[in-house]
Amino acid sequence: MNAITKKISYQVTGMTCGGCVKRVQATLSQYASHVDVSLDPALATLHQPNANIDELNQALSQVGHYTLSTIASPTAPTTSIESSSWFSTYRPLLLVFAYILLVCSAVEWVAGGFVLHRFMPNFMAGFFLAFSFFKLLDLPGFASSYAMYDVLAKRVPQYGYAYPFIELSLGIGYLIQGDSRLLNLVTFIVMAFSTLGVLIAVSNRQKIRCACLGAVFNLPMSTVTIIEDLLMAGMALWMLVSIG
Repeated sequence: MNAITKKISYQVTGMTCGGCVKRVQATLSQYASHVDVSLDPALATLHQPNANIDELNQALSQVGHYTLSTIASPTAPTTSIESSSWFSTYRPLLLVFAYILLVCSAVEWVAGGFVLHRFMPNFMAGFFLAFSFFKLLDLPGFASSYAMYDVLAKRVPQYGYAYPFIELSLGIGYLIQGDSRLLNLVTFIVMAFSTLGVLIAVSNRQKIRCACLGAVFNLPMSTVTIIEDLLMAGMALWMLVSIG
């Protein structure tokens, strides 16, 4: 089998310790002249590979729950992000927020007046439903990106696959019963914990993709992601405290 590139890197999901790194490296070494595998970031680089990604994943499935996924060229995304304005870079995220605000404002207008305790649950419902939708468009891609920085997803890859469904459940919950103390408590815990991984990634200046809109858009990890997560955690905490 012909290898088109002399060196190729993949993201690796499923690794949780040094033993996993050794198993992945030993397995992939059968299909390349040299293999470099790291746990943080979870990457595998194959030199002179002689197999495609499907064959590599088939081999890895025999030794554990490890999966390779392709990543963009390390230079292309950086050049695109640096050459684009802030607005151009975050345009998809801003549009999603704008649409949610527009719909929630329309609901308040139809209801005849602005009620904060009605607006906030509706906004949070729209947020979780919209964001879970984008994540579910490419669930494996999201899980792989999320595992690059989330504290729990790094150690338990299955959490990355479950997270969009958690957001979907929270969205439905806010539509049905937005004033639930339990719902707001769960939301606060989930979003606060998610913020932790983002804070670590940003403070370490990691050049990785933000998975807030799944793998559909190439958004960089930045303070915008921190604000997004803290906003939802703050709204949940405010409703939790204010509900009598």
